[in-house]
Amino acid sequence: MLSLDAPELYYLANFRKALAWLDAHHRDLMDDVEHAFVADFPQVPLPAQALLVRLVMRKGVHFRVSKLRYAEIGDIPTAAAPLLELGWLIDCAALSFDELGALLLKDELAAHFASDLPRSNLKKSEVLDHLRELHSEPRSLADWCPHLDERLLSLAIGPLCDRLRLMFFGNLAQDWSEFVLADLGIFRYEQVPITPGSRGFRHRQDVDDYLHLRTCREAFEAGMAVAEVLQQLGDFCSDSPHIGERHQRLLLQLAQHLERAGELESALALYRDTRAVGSRQRQIRVLERLGQDAEALVLAEQVLKAPHNAEEPQLAERARTRLRKRLGLPPVAKAAKLVEDRLDLCLPRAASVELAVAMHLTEPDASVHYVENTLICGLFGLLCWEAIFAPLPGAFFHPFHTGPVDLHRADFHARRAELFAACLARLEDGSYLETMRRTHTEKFGIQSPFVFWELLDTERLEQALACLPPAHLGAWFRRLLADIRENRAGMPDLIQFWPAEGRYRMIEVKGPGDRLQDNQKRWLAFCAEHGMPVSVCYVEWSD
Repeated sequence: MLSLDAPELYYLANFRKALAWLDAHHRDLMDDVEHAFVADFPQVPLPAQALLVRLVMRKGVHFRVSKLRYAEIGDIPTAAAPLLELGWLIDCAALSFDELGALLLKDELAAHFASDLPRSNLKKSEVLDHLRELHSEPRSLADWCPHLDERLLSLAIGPLCDRLRLMFFGNLAQDWSEFVLADLGIFRYEQVPITPGSRGFRHRQDVDDYLHLRTCREAFEAGMAVAEVLQQLGDFCSDSPHIGERHQRLLLQLAQHLERAGELESALALYRDTRAVGSRQRQIRVLERLGQDAEALVLAEQVLKAPHNAEEPQLAERARTRLRKRLGLPPVAKAAKLVEDRLDLCLPRAASVELAVAMHLTEPDASVHYVENTLICGLFGLLCWEAIFAPLPGAFFHPFHTGPVDLHRADFHARRAELFAACLARLEDGSYLETMRRTHTEKFGIQSPFVFWELLDTERLEQALACLPPAHLGAWFRRLLADIRENRAGMPDLIQFWPAEGRYRMIEVKGPGDRLQDNQKRWLAFCAEHGMPVSVCYVEWSD
């Protein structure tokens, strides 16, 4: 007798947990059809429940019964019968030719459409290309292939299950396999208290808006013209910060497409309509291409006075230099050029230039580690764990978050200002050492947007705490908080520790022909400003 406690039905138990969670936390977001599904699902026989979940978790919506083999479910037609009666599955779906082609093997296609093919030795892709032009009307599998002894089951509630998954996860990038990974211990998640105010969607309109944006984005990615996508998008507006940000990013994508296509006036108008980060720099670029240098210069000056992030002034400064030269205006005094602490090495060729430098520079009492962006971010994550995982409204709304949903929003720090201030204050009173060690012990292995546990073991942590001054940690952490999306990248590749002397140096490595990127230059300038020891190592191969 099949039991829900059976280990082989782990996926069904998890799906039912999700439905119970939705019923408890998101009941007001569901319509009558969704309420009915949540209520009716546990009432159907267990084999039918298991089959439906198996199909929901598979790719596509059409399934050949002969290909469905699940020992714990048994006879598939018997398990499918209650689902067909409820209309959750159908067995006479109309298939487009492409859907048919995805279901049949090449030999099956050749057998059923032999009279339509010019020869028998075609590849499957060639068979499909040839037949597609001849068969455009959808038909049932029985009509397509009357001699094929096969039954087809099609999922009729895919959109409903997608909507439930969206309500649960707050996005459609995650799927029900998150439960499995957690059950197996592959992923562990911080358990943040979920309150009514924590939800990602406050009302049903938020869910509808998310799905509408997704439909528009998919239409664009499938080749729909920008003008048609904008028409489909309509007068879109959402008071949800999460959804509003997705809307702005879509507008930016559409404007970039127009710019690449040479439709500069239309691109400029759309760039002006979006508040997405990066739109002002692209406006400057388009204005330059349109020959409107004076207007571009005005915008560049505005960006320099009030940049949205650290990258904007760097790019705007270059634009200003170009524009003033073209307009015949005197150049503006430039900031002092960064003076690098340069290190030149000639080493035997290796697969990884960073690891080759690390091995070359390592001394008995001064090890060198390849850390890139992981060390500073990891230490920040350990010290500020409580602030990062604070249960703020809209930050966490299910048990499988690796970090807060608003991590990259402009107000991420502001919403937690007091919490982060309390964390950073520990750098001043010395309690940061105990805090970071305790977090490392208690939270080791739990998913985090900042801590990469495999690169921050206890030995590496102790070396860092012994060698990195708290003033430097505080400066790095505050820069991270100023713009997490931009500033969590570009840090030097290597770090060398002298634990006995309590000192360190960071090393940015550049292989033959490589040069410093903009975000790396910003980090090097920041380190120089705060007296942090950083070298730039340029490598040539000896052979």
